[in-house]
Amino acid sequence: MKHVGLNVAADPLYTAAYTGVNGGLVIVVADDPGMHSSQNEQDTRFHALSAHVPVLEPSDSRECKELTEKAFEISEEFDTPVILRITTRVAHARSLVETGARKMIDKKPYKKDIMKYVMMPGMAKKRHVFVDQRMASLEERANKMVHLENAGAKLGIITSGISYQYIKEVFKDAAILKLDMVHPLPAAAIREFASTVENLLVVEELEPFIENFVRQLGIAYVEGKKYFTNQGELSVSAIRKAYFGVDPDCAKLSADAGVAITDAPARPPVMCPGCPHRGVFHVLSSMKLRVSGDIGCYTLGAMAPYQGIDACVCMGASVSMAHGMEKADKQCSEQSGKPCDDGLNGTVAVIGDSTFMHSGITGLIDIVYNKGASTVIILDNSITGMTGHQQNPTTGKTIRNEDTHPVNLVKLAEAVGVRRVRVEDPFDMKKFKAAVKEEIESDEPSVIIAQRPCALLKSVNYGSPVVINSEKCRKCGACMRLGCPAIFKDGDTYKIDHSLCVGCGLCQQMCAFGAIEKA
Repeated sequence: MKHVGLNVAADPLYTAAYTGVNGGLVIVVADDPGMHSSQNEQDTRFHALSAHVPVLEPSDSRECKELTEKAFEISEEFDTPVILRITTRVAHARSLVETGARKMIDKKPYKKDIMKYVMMPGMAKKRHVFVDQRMASLEERANKMVHLENAGAKLGIITSGISYQYIKEVFKDAAILKLDMVHPLPAAAIREFASTVENLLVVEELEPFIENFVRQLGIAYVEGKKYFTNQGELSVSAIRKAYFGVDPDCAKLSADAGVAITDAPARPPVMCPGCPHRGVFHVLSSMKLRVSGDIGCYTLGAMAPYQGIDACVCMGASVSMAHGMEKADKQCSEQSGKPCDDGLNGTVAVIGDSTFMHSGITGLIDIVYNKGASTVIILDNSITGMTGHQQNPTTGKTIRNEDTHPVNLVKLAEAVGVRRVRVEDPFDMKKFKAAVKEEIESDEPSVIIAQRPCALLKSVNYGSPVVINSEKCRKCGACMRLGCPAIFKDGDTYKIDHSLCVGCGLCQQMCAFGAIEKA
């Protein structure tokens, strides 16, 4: 899972640290420095600190494999969950990996043990003692999971994970203490290493987790975040610039070339051509609604030209936020005797089919239970789109593409008490707009299922691309308001890129002059 996925799993994780695991339990968590596709930049090491579970941190693909094996060994030896923390950069990197024979481990026998596995207060108090003792033993193991390079140098660097790869290039003559286990941290190894160097530097991404620990050991001359930000990713260039004031290699390259090195042009993400969410957000934006959004491709509805999402927090929050907004508006209106809708025409929640199954159902139940009147739009594109087309409980396939029983979203909504449930085609924008208007004016909960498959699915074929008939085109620019990347302006002429257009025809509904035709 990603770091935000661990938030969802935190409840069982914290208690599993008390119960122990018998068989091995390794949780692979990918942090996302730089927030390439995340809504925050949290540091999983602090979850481990609070939960009292060990964390191993590989620096490349080979170590991902080797430390995964080590993590399972530690998990079973110490009766604990183990987190294997990677980052976006490690996940995207490649390195040589040596495979080996598969190890066949016998299934651990089940043993009834109420005092160990039933976490009522009386049992948990005793297990907390075990957890603290276990952490002390794990620290001894951490002291053995360190790698010392270039001993005797004046500058010493403590690091782990991907940062190790960067400092190998930047500080070629420094002494390096590389940590495989970053929680608990190896106090004895760090003290010994610090005593052998004149200057001590910690290089780590995100929070000063290791640096703070070193200071707690009484090693006051350690430095780290004095140079390196706790925001975003580090890199060879960023470390050089932060520590030396300039990146010597980049400066030399720029001088040799006789040009300044600049950043590449920005390439913001957009919805794909033919995306079924495009029609939804064009409608919601044109209706001037307050929209609580969720996690998925459709979060891009917040971007221009739609600017159709007002808030996005976490998976499932769209439904709960809409419920809260609706209740707050209603109470305000009752108290003041006048509308408290902030000049908007209503509130809706938008949530994808897979996200709804993951975290949205309970929010919908709350709306019904608390006598709300919110409208929830489930964007059913028949797949889990954002993360690579995984199946979900609504598709009729397991994650391994085996046939299974699909969840019927209509029946599910009706089962929790929603009486107003309708399925609409988001590509029929006129009809979809009428449906939204009707439901937000209702005084009871409603669900609109915007149903059309993702344009990238192999089964989807809209036929030939469309073209703009220059003789009919009035150059009004209405087609551009869809935000489709296949439509662009060349001088004062509007054109469609046939290499991008999938022929969905959504833009044809935007043209009042019939200038957009099938090729």
